[in-house]
Amino acid sequence: MHTLLVTGPGGSGRTTVAAATALAAARAGRRTLLLSADRRDTLPAVLGAAGADGLTVRHVDSGAHFRRELLALQDRAATALDLFGAQRLDEEELTELPGAGELALLRAVRDAAAGPYDQVVVDLPPAPQALALLALPAQLRRYLRRLLPPERQAARALRPMLAQLAGVPMPAQWLYETAASWDEHLAAVQSVVEADTTAVRLVAEPGPAGADAVHDAATGLVLYGLHTELLVANRVLPEDSADPWLASAAAQQGKALAEWRDAYPLRTAAHLGRDPRGADDLGALGVPAPEPTAHSVHWPVEDRLADEGFLVWRIALPGAVRDELDLVRRGDELVVTVGQFRRMVPLPSALRRCTVSGAGLRDGELRIRFTPDPGLWPQGR
Repeated sequence: MHTLLVTGPGGSGRTTVAAATALAAARAGRRTLLLSADRRDTLPAVLGAAGADGLTVRHVDSGAHFRRELLALQDRAATALDLFGAQRLDEEELTELPGAGELALLRAVRDAAAGPYDQVVVDLPPAPQALALLALPAQLRRYLRRLLPPERQAARALRPMLAQLAGVPMPAQWLYETAASWDEHLAAVQSVVEADTTAVRLVAEPGPAGADAVHDAATGLVLYGLHTELLVANRVLPEDSADPWLASAAAQQGKALAEWRDAYPLRTAAHLGRDPRGADDLGALGVPAPEPTAHSVHWPVEDRLADEGFLVWRIALPGAVRDELDLVRRGDELVVTVGQFRRMVPLPSALRRCTVSGAGLRDGELRIRFTPDPGLWPQGR
C-alpha cells in the first residue's frame, strides 16, 4: 500500500490536485482511497459525477471523532471521576476543540493503511499546518515518554495492594494504560508517515509567493525525513496570450517554472479559466497518478576515525540557509532548527558515545563532526 500526502500553500488548489491524482490512480487500476478533513467538504463539488472503478472518497468528521474519543476517555476514567465527585459530560454538550481535526485525520490515515487499498491519497491542510501535523505523532510520543516513562510502570503490580490499603481505587493504572494506548496509536501513525512507501506531492501556483512557500515547505519536509515525489505547478497560464496582462503574468510564471525545473521533479497543470469540476476538467489538468515505488531518506554516518579521528553525520538539507540553521545537543538527541522548523533527532548509537566537535553546511548537506569520548568509547577503536 502506498500513501501520497498532498499539500501546498493555501489557495493553491490542493484539493483539486488531490482529486485529480486519486482519479488517475483509480483509472490506472489501483484500489484508491481519497481522504480529506476539509471542514467545507469540497470534494463532492470538485469531483462532480466523476468516478472510476476502485475509487473511494471519504470525508473525516472531526467533530464526531472528538465526541467519541472524549466519551471513551471519560468512561476509562470513571472511577477517578467518581472519586472526585466530577459531573459527567453528555454527548450533546460536547463542542469540538482546536486540534481535534488534526488528530481525527491522523487516525483516519492510520486506519486507511490497514484497509483494502493499493493507493491512499490524503488532501492535507496548507503546508505549514500539514508539516506540523506530520511531525505531531513523533512529538507526542516523545512528550508521553518524558511525562510517563514506561519504566515506571514496573511498580503497577503494587497498585491493587495500595488501593486496598488506602480504601480507594488508584487512578495511576488507567492513566498509564491510556498513555500506553495513545503511544500505540501514535506509533502506528508515525510508521505510516515515515514509511518508504509514503511520499508528498506539493501543489503551488508559480510566482514569487509560490516560490517562497515551496522553498519553505520543501525544506521542512526534508528535515522531517519526507520524500517529495512531485511538485505540481497549478493554474499555469498560456505563454502565447495576446492579452498584455496575461502575457506579463505568464512571463512571471515562466521564471518560477524555470527555477523549479532545476530543483524539483515538476509537472504543470493548465489554468482552465474556471474552477475544475468533474472528470473532464480533472483529466484536462494532466496530473499523473503516483508511481508505486518506495523511497527512503538516509542520513549516513561516515567513519573517518582511522584517518582523522572523528565521525561525520551527513544530513541532507537542500535549500537550508546557514543563518537560519541551529544545532543543540541534548543527551542522546540533536535539536535541529532550520528556519521555522525544528526537529528532535535521536542520535545513532555510535554517536551517543561522542561529543560534537564541529558542523558545516555545504552543497545542501549538513555535516556534523563527532569526536569519540574517551570515557565512553571502547579501547582500541
